[in-house]
Amino acid sequence: MRLISSSTCFTSLPPCFPSSVTKTTKSSPSASTVLLHSLLEFSMSMSEDPVREWILSEGKATKITKISPVGGGCINLASRYDTDVGSFFVKTNRSIGPSMFEAEALGLGAMYETGTICVPKPYKFGPLPTGGSFIIMEFIQFGASRGFQSELGRKLAEMHKAGKSSKGYGFDVDNTIGSTPQINTWSSDWVQFYGEHRLGYQLKLLLDQFGDRTIYEKDYQRRAFCDSDYADDLDRRRSLTAYIFTLRGQRLVKSMGRLFANVEIEPCLLHGDLWSGNISSNKNGEPVILDPACYYGHSEAEFGMSWCAGFGGSFYDSYFKVMPKQPGFEERRDLYMLYHYLNHYNLFGSGYRSSAMSIIDDYLRLLSA
Repeated sequence: MRLISSSTCFTSLPPCFPSSVTKTTKSSPSASTVLLHSLLEFSMSMSEDPVREWILSEGKATKITKISPVGGGCINLASRYDTDVGSFFVKTNRSIGPSMFEAEALGLGAMYETGTICVPKPYKFGPLPTGGSFIIMEFIQFGASRGFQSELGRKLAEMHKAGKSSKGYGFDVDNTIGSTPQINTWSSDWVQFYGEHRLGYQLKLLLDQFGDRTIYEKDYQRRAFCDSDYADDLDRRRSLTAYIFTLRGQRLVKSMGRLFANVEIEPCLLHGDLWSGNISSNKNGEPVILDPACYYGHSEAEFGMSWCAGFGGSFYDSYFKVMPKQPGFEERRDLYMLYHYLNHYNLFGSGYRSSAMSIIDDYLRLLSA
């Protein structure tokens, strides 16, 4: 039985086939040969597109009806894939390998498994054949409501209460906070973990980015920064400023343990980057959190981005009904904000320097360090 003949009309072929399939001349291959080659190329392109391949196999879809871009991100490309079995949310990055999306999938999965707060369920991540990586997750239709402060506080506290770790503080993989690496090496000591892998790491990045050890050793120790020549040398001034900043930060790291006296700290699953851009609601008005930088840490560290999260009184009231406020909460609050101010300083420049320095100096005075 012949499935394709040279007289077959191809006007109904979908747009993915090249137009040359519909045009033949005496010197051209037969239409059936061209079509078979096109089908082979199309099949190969299918196998080289792991997103489409997963959706049409493990995703249980038989056809993809529409692919639409989704805005809002600045690091990855985001798309909505509509199919005959529902929609999927897909993020791709053409320059970063799958480790970034692996960390996101593990974080989303850990939060999802607590069964407390709405997060998109991760389905698949992996490399792209042409370089880069992808992640496929549940598509959540966002709603317009943001009047869920009380429910957000309660459900976040329930997640903290349910998400525990027997390994201590950290996470199974390193991840990113924005585009900055976030080190999650396991530790049994929270103060040591936060000092080394959060504040200490950010201070090191600042020194690497803005500091110059040669200038520091030759000029700062000899107080050359007081010379008129130094005042006109912007590079030297920036370098020494970074060193002075870092030295103060290191003094705080060494002395901050006193802020945790008589405080019981259990490793809780944290979203890790909870600001207004990572908080939304679904079509039923329930709070949704996304784009995490998960790790297990002190529950209070979750509020480190509260300066741009818009948490109100009803949020904290509901949260503390589930996770009671610990003594010294107010004194430690800025310490957790400091990590994110330092990260913003590293990412976006000196506009965040004064806020970070103010927090450091306030704590040095408080601790007489």
